[in-house]
Amino acid sequence: MGGPSEKKQLGKILLRQKLVTPGELEDLLEKQAATPGQRLGSTAVETGAVDEVDMLRALSEQHGLPGIDVAQTVVPTENLKLIPVDIARQYLILPFSVKDEHLFLAMADPSDKRVIDEIEFVTGRKVFPYVAVSGPLKRVIDAAYVELEQGAEFYVGPHAPEEYLAELGLRPPEHPPPARHPKHVPSSPRVRPPSTPAIAVVTKEDSGLHDPPIPVARKAPRRLPTLDDAFGSKVAPLPTGPDEAPARARGERVVLIVDDEDDIRRMLRRVLTERDIRVVEAARGTEALQMVRENNPDVILLDAMLPEIHGFDICRRIKGSKKYGHIPIIMVSAVYRGWRFAEDLKQSYGVTDFLEKPFKISDVVSAVERALEGRDPEEETESLSEEAMACLSEGIGAYRAGHLDEAIRHLEHGVGLDPLAFRLHYHLGLLYGRREELFEGIQSLETSVDLSPRNFSALKNLAVLYQRAGFKHKAVEMWERALAVADDEEIRKGIKDHLMSLL
Repeated sequence: MGGPSEKKQLGKILLRQKLVTPGELEDLLEKQAATPGQRLGSTAVETGAVDEVDMLRALSEQHGLPGIDVAQTVVPTENLKLIPVDIARQYLILPFSVKDEHLFLAMADPSDKRVIDEIEFVTGRKVFPYVAVSGPLKRVIDAAYVELEQGAEFYVGPHAPEEYLAELGLRPPEHPPPARHPKHVPSSPRVRPPSTPAIAVVTKEDSGLHDPPIPVARKAPRRLPTLDDAFGSKVAPLPTGPDEAPARARGERVVLIVDDEDDIRRMLRRVLTERDIRVVEAARGTEALQMVRENNPDVILLDAMLPEIHGFDICRRIKGSKKYGHIPIIMVSAVYRGWRFAEDLKQSYGVTDFLEKPFKISDVVSAVERALEGRDPEEETESLSEEAMACLSEGIGAYRAGHLDEAIRHLEHGVGLDPLAFRLHYHLGLLYGRREELFEGIQSLETSVDLSPRNFSALKNLAVLYQRAGFKHKAVEMWERALAVADDEEIRKGIKDHLMSLL
């Protein structure tokens, strides 16, 4: 828990915020080392070296996320049923608030994307992580789940504000601990999710720090061998003679299918052959590279998981080749899933399109036809039903007339009619943002980005909403994605400058 890099980064923040001296930091690191599994932040708070809210400010800066003082929470115990107690204790996570499809999660380690992905998959809700000090979080988790077992409706934190308890019709604890010094209790949350029980949230802005941005040096990716290189110590370089690919008929289209499952290759070969496409096949990595050389295909349909050479390695070798790098590659995977992964493949590996297994034959055929015709899958025209188009037009008209609530109602109705309509989700997200319903806006814009991952406007506005909600790391991620698709140099420079101010 909390490796050397985490200790070093948090330690630097504590020193910069003048929460500890260098000598005190060394003492804290020694105490942490004597307590295996304990985090530096928890050690500092447990020993009284740093106040919990001050530590939250440091952790918020470290992780780029809002911090939550769990001692001030009021948690409906119904929320706890979403996550089993053993999972909550193992990963130190607490579902402190739920609103519609949003799950607000206090975490000791909000950088653990694997846990967030698993919770989103199991609960079916979008997770918004908040960072908490691990020691107090562990105690609150234990106490909250005891309240759940005993049938209580709420877990009330020992420092929950009395005015909020009165608002809920709850009585404060009979023996509350001494109040903290007033300077350590924020008067109001920096970010408060809709319908969230009382919480104290801190961000870097609360700390009053305005350090100049520090450029971040990024390590250049390691160059992998390409098709123009040797394939490795046991494989000789490929010949580049003029007669290596067989002659083909005028207008003939050739697709290489690379998959180690015979049934899938047979099925795809039959479907594509029916469309007058000549199909060549490979079941293994080295065989695939050989078929590229021998056939110079127009499109490659490539499975990610292959024997001998990984599909990603094959993709990078092909795209790194001067002779074969122009060939469109459609990547297929049953393991790697989601739009984020698809976008990474397009940006980092030069993949033209990405399909998840199990796939629809029609999706494969459409992807191959697009690649053969040189069309970008993101540029396909979106068609809306007449009813959905009417909702979009009425919503935009109502907004221009100054009727924001009415506009949102029209767009929400349109989304119900056509849940795969990019424009409806995009405009709905913008209007939610104007009504300061940040999390609803984020959800709608996330959906629009799912539907069109390279749409600059959707990425930019999603970055803005994440930043307004206090989720700095997510904002940086979206600004970086927007930068990758921006085609105006002045806009790109503006985004780079803004990213520097966030890093």
